[in-house]
Amino acid sequence: MFETSANLTETRLQDGNLLAEIDGLDSRLKEKYDSVLSIDTALNRKIVSFQANKDIPFYRWYKYKEGFSVSLLNHYFFKFGIKPGEVVLDPFAGSGTSLFAASDLGIDSIGIELLPIGQELIKARNLLQNNFSDAEFNRLLFWKENKPWIDAKNGDAFIILKITNGAYTEESAVLIKQYLSCMKNENASVQKILLFTLCCILENISFTRKDGQYLRWDQRSGRCWGAIPFDKGEIKNFNDAITEKLGEIIADSKGFTGSLFDFSESKTKRGKITLIEGSCLNELQKLQDAAIDVIITSPPYCNRYDYTRTYALELAMLGVDEKKLLSLRQEMVSCTVENREKKLLEINSSWAIPLEAVEKQELLQKILLFLNHKKQEKTLNNNGIPRMVKGYFYEMACVIFEFSRVLKKDARVVMVNDNVRYAGASISVDLILSDIAARFGFEVESISVLPIAKGNSSQQMSEHGRDALRKCVYTWRKNDNLY
Repeated sequence: MFETSANLTETRLQDGNLLAEIDGLDSRLKEKYDSVLSIDTALNRKIVSFQANKDIPFYRWYKYKEGFSVSLLNHYFFKFGIKPGEVVLDPFAGSGTSLFAASDLGIDSIGIELLPIGQELIKARNLLQNNFSDAEFNRLLFWKENKPWIDAKNGDAFIILKITNGAYTEESAVLIKQYLSCMKNENASVQKILLFTLCCILENISFTRKDGQYLRWDQRSGRCWGAIPFDKGEIKNFNDAITEKLGEIIADSKGFTGSLFDFSESKTKRGKITLIEGSCLNELQKLQDAAIDVIITSPPYCNRYDYTRTYALELAMLGVDEKKLLSLRQEMVSCTVENREKKLLEINSSWAIPLEAVEKQELLQKILLFLNHKKQEKTLNNNGIPRMVKGYFYEMACVIFEFSRVLKKDARVVMVNDNVRYAGASISVDLILSDIAARFGFEVESISVLPIAKGNSSQQMSEHGRDALRKCVYTWRKNDNLY
């Protein structure tokens, strides 16, 4: 008993010392960037998230929660004078908000996206806005008004993953299969939009709801675990949901008002959208030097969210099986506890430079030391946290290094990100990434903090207090000097 108490006391002292050192290094770094760190009253969580897009034509089709609003993008496009003839890059393109916001202003853009659901969102909207014929829109209208799948005699099976098994009622599952079979009678473009429309309604017709790190299951599914039963409310009828969504897509794309199409053209010629399918770490390094005028992006946060689980319904409908799901999870920038360490120098030998830079970042290294100490104590709620945090910053250092290569002189990076906390250690993602960027020739122009800070998880609050975390938009400008 005596040894246990002594060991416990020693452990607490060591934890306290490490946390004090982390706080000290954090304060020094905050002081270093104090002149550019400020609250921006023009920003709020609605603008820097998908919420402001929910009722906007085109953006309302699919609730892609890991993104920002078109309002935020327009703010920075106008602030920095981004204009036609220049090129915007979003290396974590998501649903393509930055690409389409640029295109609407006549600005060309390049997006890199790994998840098939994000790729489909971008391709479908681009097709509808630029290459979808009037005859093809009429086919969508036919589907909306006549529901041809209802009388289909055959059905096409779709992939069911372990984490999506039982997601639909038996009636909805049958109608989905009939819908998939019936749409084969259409040409490739119409088929693509019909499949995209189906993806847009899957959550609404399922027993699930996207909830941070996972899919939350309604009690009616038989897969609801936990002390408090979850009821997501209305589970929409398949026929109603699909026809409503088809109507929404037609209206937004062609100005359909009930009986006539509006064929008026936008006064601004749309900018070209180039989509690169794959991992940012693999694809960013292939872009030309000094070819980009601005990077606007929101990378995955270091928050344990597993997007392959969050979007599992849609990924399965797009043909992602268990093997591919695991592959996607490992290709993502490390943001989940299941990410294994990537062999970054095998991807690009020149990344020895950013890896050396991140090794010299004192605050991060102290945080990693603390998290590994907590792992050895067996007091972390998941032993994958130290590996995830390390992977996140080492990989993001390589990404930022590539930013400095592909951007033109005086070009900017605008990045939305959240700070996080693990085992009581606050991790200033904004300061650490900005400090790393400064090593690669970036001037940290601003770290704009939202007026209302981000809350902690209930577990973190109960154990470590209710101190809020900063949510920020960083702006870095490329200078001449590199590293």
